Amino acid sequence: MALSRIWGAFILVAILVAGIRYAFVPADKEIFGQMVTGKSGDVIAADGTKQQADGLIETCKNAVSLSLGLIGIMALFMGLVSIAEAAGGMRFLARVTGPFFSKLFPDVPRGHPAMGHMVMNFSANLLGLDNAATPFALKAMESLQEINPNKDSASNSQIMFLCLHASGLQVIPVSMIALRASMHAPDPTDVFVPIVIATFITTVASMCIVAAWQRINIFQPAILLWVGGISLIMTGLVLYLRSLSADHVQSFSRALGGGLILLIFFLIIGVAWYRKVDIFGAFVQGAKGGFETAVRIIPYLVGMLAAISLLRVSGTFDTVMTGIRHLASVFGSDTRWVDGMPTALIKPLTAAGARGMLVDTSVAHGINSFAARLSTTMQGSSETAFYVVAVYFGSVSIRNTRYALPAMLLAELVSVVSSIFLCYLFFGNVQ
Repeated sequence: MALSRIWGAFILVAILVAGIRYAFVPADKEIFGQMVTGKSGDVIAADGTKQQADGLIETCKNAVSLSLGLIGIMALFMGLVSIAEAAGGMRFLARVTGPFFSKLFPDVPRGHPAMGHMVMNFSANLLGLDNAATPFALKAMESLQEINPNKDSASNSQIMFLCLHASGLQVIPVSMIALRASMHAPDPTDVFVPIVIATFITTVASMCIVAAWQRINIFQPAILLWVGGISLIMTGLVLYLRSLSADHVQSFSRALGGGLILLIFFLIIGVAWYRKVDIFGAFVQGAKGGFETAVRIIPYLVGMLAAISLLRVSGTFDTVMTGIRHLASVFGSDTRWVDGMPTALIKPLTAAGARGMLVDTSVAHGINSFAARLSTTMQGSSETAFYVVAVYFGSVSIRNTRYALPAMLLAELVSVVSSIFLCYLFFGNVQ
């Protein structure tokens, strides 16, 4: 019910703010029409050109297009997962990770395929393989829904999984490096280490927040060993990647990501062929599920993106930013971090909008400015909470998300604070 009330509050606040601006700001007499049809010059693209911020009508069209655009990739990867399940691959992954996941997900039976699906999702996220991570996450939610005793309400395991997924743990933030390179940053990789550290802090914070809610002891040896092992692997990979140039980081990332996807294909198909599984039949069966899931999330995505569109075009974000800047100046603190906050404010709502804010900040203050680096770190250090809640809970028709959204937003706050701290630590002498 929390998501339902927040969604309603978004719409009410957006319309209220628009009404106030219409009444007291002479330049905003077109604001109601803009909320419906869009507002030109509100979003800045990667090439620095102005684009139109979508109103309600175009946002709803785009939400459907986004869902339909997922059909192909969903069908491919869910078909692959179906083959892996038939060949016993998911149960193998579940046994390997059982000592760790059984502590964080005590409600999931040992050896359940959901463990394997979650491992595949976390691995794809870790390497920045967004196209692969989404289908694996949706499949994991379906598997967890099978053992959910209350089908209309989120289970503890589903909440823990989605909060960890939303934390966006990764070791190769190639999209952020590519964006800075496209805007001619002298050293596009200078935000690499802050982003990786921030995502790790956010992931650990997510785990601790949900564990506290569910009264799980995170100081168990199995959890500490796995977290410590992942930390060492990330540290080693970061040190290696830091020795590479920006071009080599991107080429290494593409080779590693693409190579791993093809390796997964090879292993799954090879084992299934060896075990005489009906490979194509299993693929088609799984692909049908991918199509159905992509269509099922359309109503949830339309509703969430429509509310976000109203907040953006109504000027609600501008009003909040003005308040934050005024508050920071009253306390006499360094206000450079405020210039990066538009990305932080919109990131929980929409990744595309946050990217636009990031580019806007980089153009306005300079790609090498403190604000641009802070925005980039914030953008790369977590996922979009409201999108995650709408899509993944919507895919299994869960309406009562319980404390999932508050937990994600708390983790998002940790992400913002840690990003600010890290940027002052790494770029404190930059204006």
